[in-house]
Amino acid sequence: MTDFFVGVAVLLLITVAAGLIRVARGPSPADRMVAAQLFGTTGVGILLLLSEGMDEPALRDVALVFALLAVVVSVAFVKRGWVRMGLDEESEADRDSTAGGGPR
Repeated sequence: MTDFFVGVAVLLLITVAAGLIRVARGPSPADRMVAAQLFGTTGVGILLLLSEGMDEPALRDVALVFALLAVVVSVAFVKRGWVRMGLDEESEADRDSTAGGGPR
């Protein structure tokens, strides 16, 4: 059974290599972010498989930390993109006041 877990972990590692191609080429920042999310999810999967295959319960803790970091990174990316597009609350209020669409 150990060989099965390690084999699946290697297969997941190959998908990370495919994601590297998307990060290098990927036409938009959103494509790159999806590839980075792939890295996080696949990394968690690999760590969980290796934890079972090698009987190392400490790797489960590391997988949990990676999962939490992946969420933080995606929220930071969305927040940065939201502000960069000018869709934050302050700029929306400024747009409404200059367009004559103030509070009613």
